[in-house]
Amino acid sequence: MPMASPHQPDLFSAALGTGSTLEQAGPELSVGLLQSWQGRVADHQAALRAAARHGAEGGQLFLLGDSQRNAPLASSCDPLALTPQNLNFWRWPSAPQQGAALYFVVDHPPHLAEPLLLYVGETGRADRRWKGAHDCKSYLAAYGEALARVGLPSQLTIRFWSDVPTAARARRALEQALIQHWQPPFNKETRERWATPFTADTD
Repeated sequence: MPMASPHQPDLFSAALGTGSTLEQAGPELSVGLLQSWQGRVADHQAALRAAARHGAEGGQLFLLGDSQRNAPLASSCDPLALTPQNLNFWRWPSAPQQGAALYFVVDHPPHLAEPLLLYVGETGRADRRWKGAHDCKSYLAAYGEALARVGLPSQLTIRFWSDVPTAARARRALEQALIQHWQPPFNKETRERWATPFTADTD
């Protein structure tokens, strides 16, 4: 099973280009600042997993407006149970995924008991979605550079869930349900909440 290298240099250098996103950062970066930020995200997501394990919220976790028909499908998805792959999977000669999918970018910092879900996305072409520009790549690049600057490791992977609707509207409703539940910090809907210390861009 292909795994990501500790610092994902290919992805970070490609996404950062000639300039550094860290030049826009506000607070001075430190080990304590970054670990505190990771810890806040981890605490939120760990509490949701614990509640699900104990049946506290059951099938109501992922209800999204009138899209109640998506709740059983969404509640059956555990991002951490999916097979992790290297973020540079799209450079392989043959892509392991095809067609419609939801995908999850995950980091597992060694000091945390459970991985962090950083981003949730959807696509109709899983083999092509990460080729070229992608908004999440910039956030991952800044994140990786920040960790490397203070000497913290990262174990970034991407995971795909193919048991999703082929119709774009239904798939996006499912994506939004997952984003609202997990609150991954690199999705535009949740960036303001988490106030990432390594970039000032919240658009």
